Amino acid sequence: MTDWLSRMFVRDYGRVNDPEVRTSYGLMAGIVGIVCNIVLFAAKGAIGLVSGSVSIVADAINNLSDASSNIVTLAGFKLASKPADKGHPYGHGRFEYLAGLVVAVLVTSVGVELVRSGIERILEPRDVSFGLPLVAVMLVSIAIKAWLMAFNRTLGRRIESETLEATAVDSRNDVITTSAVLACSIVSWATGVRLDGWVGLTVGAFVLVSGLLLVRDTVNPLLGQAPSDEVVERVHQIILTKPGVLGMHDLMIHDYGPGRKLASAHVEMPAEADPLKTHATLDGIEKQVEAEMGIVLTLHYDPIVTAKVKRRPEGKGVPAAR
Repeated sequence: MTDWLSRMFVRDYGRVNDPEVRTSYGLMAGIVGIVCNIVLFAAKGAIGLVSGSVSIVADAINNLSDASSNIVTLAGFKLASKPADKGHPYGHGRFEYLAGLVVAVLVTSVGVELVRSGIERILEPRDVSFGLPLVAVMLVSIAIKAWLMAFNRTLGRRIESETLEATAVDSRNDVITTSAVLACSIVSWATGVRLDGWVGLTVGAFVLVSGLLLVRDTVNPLLGQAPSDEVVERVHQIILTKPGVLGMHDLMIHDYGPGRKLASAHVEMPAEADPLKTHATLDGIEKQVEAEMGIVLTLHYDPIVTAKVKRRPEGKGVPAAR
């Protein structure tokens, strides 16, 4: 399903390092999420109000919050796609990181609200009605959210998007939340034990912790975290395996948003080599790194003298100036 949607709505869907393709993926993910969450909010909200279950109503509100998160995702990808300008010569890619942070904050706020609602229901317990429509809606919700989790996780890993990864975690939390609410409703109906508030509190605490972890993960790129060891190792491998390269140092990688990485390095090559061939080698390295990794690389040539220089015999040099 994910691949089919990608082929249908993302032009050149295989070129994941292309900023325009990444934007298309983000917009598609946002629209799919909005539609699914609005439908779930309406269905669960109606069932929750009829049954009088605070946990179901809270779960419906959680879906509405998810729709808001999807709108933030849409806005983030759209703003990140703005071209570079005088004030932002490296583009606006970090808007996507900001969108991920907003989604993480929304997840955290939902967790706080669920904890509050759970405590209120513990202090003032009420009976919850139970029926087949409730079970049907909750099972459909679990199935849709499980698919959204896999959908966003696949796209997030495909285009290396923190925002979509955060959305996938949010969907995972919804699967756990809705499953717990359904189990609570069944147990309460079968035994008469009022678990609604306690389940709401437990689920809220879980969502709150997940939100705080997401905040931590989405803040790191904004603060300028170091590139992964895999990225550094691959750049080293590409450079050092080229003919004529003696060594390299001072590799620096700057992240201006997903798909917008710049890098520079010093490459040591023989000083005696043909400068045109040396330039061609360095130019080929830059093009390979950009094509394969989406990193715009600039290399500095460090000439290293490797040939032995013959000394002139003493007294046979150029006469000294008088």
